[in-house]
Amino acid sequence: MKNGNLTWLDILRLGLVQTALGSIVVLSTSVLNRVLAVELALPTMAAGFLVALHYVVQLTRPRWGYSSDVGGRRTVWIIGGIGVLGIGAVLAAVAVALYAVQQTAATLLAITAFILIGGGVAASGTSLLALLTVYTEAARRPAAAATVWLMMIAGFVVTTITVGRFLDPYSPARLVTIFAIVSALALIVTIVAVAGVEKKLKARCSPVQASPPEAARQRFKAAFAEIWGEQTARQFTIFVFVSMLAFSLQDLILEPFAGLVFAMTPGETTRLSGTQHAGVFAGMLLTGALGSLLIRKYPRCMQVFCISGCLLSASALLLLAWSATIGPGWPLDNTVAFLGFGNGMFAVAAIGSMMGLAGVGRANREGTRMGIWGAAQAIAFGLGGFLGTAMVDLARHVIHDADRAYAIVFAAEGLLFIAAAFLASQISLRSLLPADRPSRGLEPATIMGD
Repeated sequence: MKNGNLTWLDILRLGLVQTALGSIVVLSTSVLNRVLAVELALPTMAAGFLVALHYVVQLTRPRWGYSSDVGGRRTVWIIGGIGVLGIGAVLAAVAVALYAVQQTAATLLAITAFILIGGGVAASGTSLLALLTVYTEAARRPAAAATVWLMMIAGFVVTTITVGRFLDPYSPARLVTIFAIVSALALIVTIVAVAGVEKKLKARCSPVQASPPEAARQRFKAAFAEIWGEQTARQFTIFVFVSMLAFSLQDLILEPFAGLVFAMTPGETTRLSGTQHAGVFAGMLLTGALGSLLIRKYPRCMQVFCISGCLLSASALLLLAWSATIGPGWPLDNTVAFLGFGNGMFAVAAIGSMMGLAGVGRANREGTRMGIWGAAQAIAFGLGGFLGTAMVDLARHVIHDADRAYAIVFAAEGLLFIAAAFLASQISLRSLLPADRPSRGLEPATIMGD
């Protein structure tokens, strides 16, 4: 291991930040959605608007990443972001409690809360990925990407199961209390997890690595324009948007599809979602492990995994489209597990590639690059859930057949993943590397290929 690189213990510690982040986010986007729709009987559009708002705020990711580049202290932004995220979550719970008393004030407070939630996710998530990118050895990036993302999903699972047990019998006061406890615990876990890590890494680095170059201190607009002018950075941004849009389009339509076309009960569709998540876990684990084993000997393996994950996801979606024309009797569980596996493979390969690309190029602006790609991802996620449901509604309105409507939408999503695979195959690092400047010890070919 080279001096200045993260150890596996360090990676696990930073992964705890993703667990903390995930625990607050899942409360804000999942539990609150249910309370708004069921206990408060509000239109589902209200919850959809708030979730979309927190994605819109994440368009600030490039600015947060740039700030962490210039300041040279990413730990501050990580802790501060989790703190703001927790405050936003608690205020959102307070807004729900306030709704029965003063609807206008509750609405304004909820909007403010989700703006804070989006800003907290943007600041902490972008700075954490930038820190991982700078100090993770190239051969460890696939496994590191898998580790931190699996730990975030673990945060989703543990939080929802635990909160589900303590939230009954429901009351607004209980909701606020639980949100406050989870947010406080998440902040404590974050502080403990990052304590001393960045300082230790900087002490082991050379002076050039330990502080950002003077060129990184230019104004944000100039830094953004310079990065956008890099062909590979721009290509990768487009790939992230297209692939993540395809990834998120089925989020809100899979369970309704299973209920309408396959006559599954709510419990059965929930278990189906669990099957998909199990497939995601398997795809992430396999890709992370194989990527770390193969990347030195087969430099293009992450690009191959990225393309393969997109194509597997496309194949699964086309099978789902076919299953809509057949209905009960089709092995839906297996198809959904296959979709999850492809999604997991693609996600880890994309994140691992993102970590590699962020550290290659002019002026070492890892945070700013991560921010740009994080913003593209946020736009895709914000649009994906809405567009998926809108496409189904439109298709059903036009052809008056739910089965065929879902088949058309799943097929369209599959084609979008095929387009993402093509975009991934076209990405090259050569244009990012000026002839007179090495990439700080990184081998460009080990990230996405030549």
